[in-house]
Amino acid sequence: MRKVLIANRGEIAVRVARACNDAGIASVAVYADIDADALHVGAADEAYSLGGNSPAETYLNVGKLLEVAARSGADAVHPGYGFLSENADFAQAVLDAGLEWIGPSPESIRQLGNKITAREIAVRAGAPLVSGSDGPVSSAAEARVFAEQHGLPAAIKAAFGGGGRGLKVVRELAEVEEAFDSAVREAVVAFGRGECFVEQYLDRPRHVEAQIIADKHGNVVVVGTRDCSLQRRHQKLVEEAPAPFLTGQQRTSIHDAAKAIVREAGYYGAGTVEFLVSVTGAVAFLEVNTRLQVEHPITEETSGVDLVQEQFRIAAGLPLSITEDPEAKGHSFEFRINAEDVGRGFLPSPGTVAAFDIPSGPGIRVDTGVRAGSTVAPQFDSLLAKLIVTGADRQQAIRRARRALADFRIQGVATVLPFHQAVLEARDFTSPEGLAVHTRWIETDFADRIPADPAYNPVAPSGSRRTITVDVDGKRLALGLPADLLDGWARSGQGLPAVSAQADAPHSDHSPAESALVSSMSGTVVKWLVEPGADVAEGDPLVVLEAMKMESQVPAHRGGTLTEVLSQAGGVVTAGAVLAHIE
Repeated sequence: MRKVLIANRGEIAVRVARACNDAGIASVAVYADIDADALHVGAADEAYSLGGNSPAETYLNVGKLLEVAARSGADAVHPGYGFLSENADFAQAVLDAGLEWIGPSPESIRQLGNKITAREIAVRAGAPLVSGSDGPVSSAAEARVFAEQHGLPAAIKAAFGGGGRGLKVVRELAEVEEAFDSAVREAVVAFGRGECFVEQYLDRPRHVEAQIIADKHGNVVVVGTRDCSLQRRHQKLVEEAPAPFLTGQQRTSIHDAAKAIVREAGYYGAGTVEFLVSVTGAVAFLEVNTRLQVEHPITEETSGVDLVQEQFRIAAGLPLSITEDPEAKGHSFEFRINAEDVGRGFLPSPGTVAAFDIPSGPGIRVDTGVRAGSTVAPQFDSLLAKLIVTGADRQQAIRRARRALADFRIQGVATVLPFHQAVLEARDFTSPEGLAVHTRWIETDFADRIPADPAYNPVAPSGSRRTITVDVDGKRLALGLPADLLDGWARSGQGLPAVSAQADAPHSDHSPAESALVSSMSGTVVKWLVEPGADVAEGDPLVVLEAMKMESQVPAHRGGTLTEVLSQAGGVVTAGAVLAHIE
């Protein structure tokens, strides 16, 4: 393995590029137009444009990625997490191109990445399970039948999903249809596949997972456990390792089940076997993630194992560097620093990072894909950085985390830093006697009312670029530049004043009319839930918006008749834009 193409962006692309450097392997980055100046581009030895700004045009475009691999002379591909990391067809295409795939076999991805066949493997392995549908459900009606037979709450889950996307929890039968449709939409956007299944949903459980590594020689090791219960919209915000306050029996059950599932599937590579732990203490298998996890650094910090280096060893056909489950040393937290406004319901906050000052000190690690001046694009994930804090024990790690979060300064976009600081003052999370948080704790128990960020500027950057042709020492080259820069040069050459970023957008010197339904976020209109002319009540959900891979509903601000729908499905809107009127 001489040169690795990193088929990803952001902090994970930086992480892999640095691991390549540690191993003496050359690295190749790829980038969307809006990422041309991103940190991961400079972290690699070479970088190539994918041309475009949407995920489909860039990081999900298999043809373009393989073309870059051929142009750069890469002999291996690391997919990171998200995007195509759990796409069996991409893994097979990489292998068919004569390249090394740094991940599990396509067949393992296909079996374990599909939550339905993963359940079948878990049954054969003897892992504990909750009731679920026999295969995918083809309609909301089928999902409703399951809910009626097995009771509520029920979870509608994307069969090929992960990271909380394509997962909807139904607590009332009337919610089934919209939840099913939303799960399918999110799954198609995030993973390119819309199949969903239904299973019983354990209310108020802990989310505990086992990090495994397995080589091609039959060795399987559980490197450690993690607790990832602190979530919003089923997406993790805080993780810790090892998972605290488990009994010896629970820990043994998780280790044994994880190894049995991996062996039953013939799996090799790094992966995560996820479980739910109910309020009664019962352990239930959830799913397998056939890739490196966002939260892998806390396992590295407490085990001393570099998981990316192990991925390189496994891909090269070498045995694991360890053959026994390591004992955890110390305790580690990971705080996901997302560009989201907590006071506005964790709304995505795209924009430009004006200041980015990271903390330092004993036990502090920051993995990031941004710096001051970086663009936070609305079409990609909201993760800016990961703050990893390690101490000799859980209480010391909490004290260090409080200092680190107080020293972390980000300006230009709203972030979840205030939430993390509040969590570290919540006894449910910090008590030395036990962990009282669960996967819905933020929605049901979190009492701290964090105000909206008053400095948040909701105007999202466009990231559009244009290509011009230039001559350098007589050689013809294509040069990609920001479109607004070229427009500025053109206007300057004509003696015209520069145009602001919002000059072309409709604007007004006065507040919207009382009848105006205003967008609470920048994003894309997914669908209207009611037809123009319909009577609505205050609080009724009217329209679904999507940004940073998350769907949000905009409710009616008052009762009346919906009129003048100004933004149709597929249209892009900014925060504060008028979507329609309610007369």
